[in-house]
Amino acid sequence: MNSLSTSDQLKFLRETGRDITILYVEDDMNLREEMKQYLGKIFPHIVVCSDGFEGLETYKNGTFDIVITDIMMPKMTGIEMLGEIKKINPFQEMMITSAYTESEYLLEAIKLGIDAYILKPVQHTQIIEVLYKTVSKIMQGRENEEYRLHLETLVDMKVKACTLLEEEKIAYYEKTLLGLIKMVESRDSYTAGHSQRVAEYSKLIAVEMKYSSEECDLIYRAGLLHDIGKIATPDSILLKPSHLDSLERELIKEHVNVGVEMLSEIPMFDSIVPIIKSHHERYDGEGYPQKLRGAEIHQLGKIMIIADAFDAMTTSRIYKGRKNVEEALAEIESLSGAQFDPEIVPYARKALQHLKVQEQITQLPTNTLEEERFAYFYKDPVTGFYNQRYLDLILLKNSYSHLYRCINVVSLHHFREYNDAHGWDKGNKLLADVAEAIRESFPGLTFFRLHANDFVILGKESFEFPEGTYEKSELLTQNGLTCSHFHFDLTTENVISLSDLEQRMRDERHRRNQ
Repeated sequence: MNSLSTSDQLKFLRETGRDITILYVEDDMNLREEMKQYLGKIFPHIVVCSDGFEGLETYKNGTFDIVITDIMMPKMTGIEMLGEIKKINPFQEMMITSAYTESEYLLEAIKLGIDAYILKPVQHTQIIEVLYKTVSKIMQGRENEEYRLHLETLVDMKVKACTLLEEEKIAYYEKTLLGLIKMVESRDSYTAGHSQRVAEYSKLIAVEMKYSSEECDLIYRAGLLHDIGKIATPDSILLKPSHLDSLERELIKEHVNVGVEMLSEIPMFDSIVPIIKSHHERYDGEGYPQKLRGAEIHQLGKIMIIADAFDAMTTSRIYKGRKNVEEALAEIESLSGAQFDPEIVPYARKALQHLKVQEQITQLPTNTLEEERFAYFYKDPVTGFYNQRYLDLILLKNSYSHLYRCINVVSLHHFREYNDAHGWDKGNKLLADVAEAIRESFPGLTFFRLHANDFVILGKESFEFPEGTYEKSELLTQNGLTCSHFHFDLTTENVISLSDLEQRMRDERHRRNQ
């Protein structure tokens, strides 16, 4: 029994009726018109039909919340029409209007799942009660569906938010690590761009070997991060442009383990850690850090070993010039089966043989700031000139770069006597003053302090000191010093090391003393 009165039920139907569509099928014209007018006052969206066939066609071309039909009609009975509708929409709300004499159809109606059975003659209170129950059911279903959709939207939004957060976290991790790599590379002009190039070369080889796009992307990401461990390498080793000694080599090898430890703390990098861990192994088992051999080495790691070596070969170092692409590939082929996997070497040639390597890729400084940072450990603290270790490196570099065309040397005499008489502090002050005088006289040139009291000037254009420039300098004469001057033409004389220069100076002194 309903708790609401008929008037309250009618009020509810009028409030909700504007959102309900009804299909009413009745062959009795008078009853059809009477019901149309009555129901039309409650439900603005009502469509009426005169037989089952018309009703079915109308249903197929529209959307209806409730279907109300008579049973006995020409062309197609109400039961037949409802059976077809049920096939289209098993959840359709359906009502039958019928007289007592048609009760034999009741069983068929039950089988179809009819929602209500309205007896003729139709009483308004009866149809209001039946419609109230059906519309309440429909509105509740709509609320449930709206809640379900809202819940799905909320879940979808939450999933998307979590996914976005995870993607942002991944991007943040990668940006942070790439930022650290740039910090490493900004410390060392050779390392600058090295990780990017190794990533690109590795991917080119992997593509040539028909690895999947996911694996190619994987080795690219590993290439970007393969030297992340150098963040812990001391500047004195990372920036050293000359050959490392045995202890320094062991220290720089630690960058592999440091990088692996860093990345192992971040689950998203699990897949690239084995690649990075193996990028300094050798096919013959003489690599590091694990001395893996042959098949023990990660397959993508074997690719990166070649890519890393190729970039090193095609980059200018201070102690050797760069190889061109063909020379580098020839060396890689000569080391096939030793340093490199012989099965991968042919693919590396195919992938890299037409590569255009930038000629400016170098370990050498390319601007004033890099020169100062590069030579930080090679400055003489007394004069501010570069020291003889750096001179030795520059002469070696000049043997293939041919940047400098001449060397001028100013050699002070009687400086030891001055030190003995006046002390080291005043001696250092005098050396600094002489260095400043030389710098002011020849701006834009490159200066070095050689041994205790010799000064070397490198010129990119050939020049010689005017005779007597420093021999009669007041700065020297008033302090009891003299000097001699040497000039060597680098376009004609083979001076590629400090020992070569020292030998030329000894020969020249011997010649002058004869």
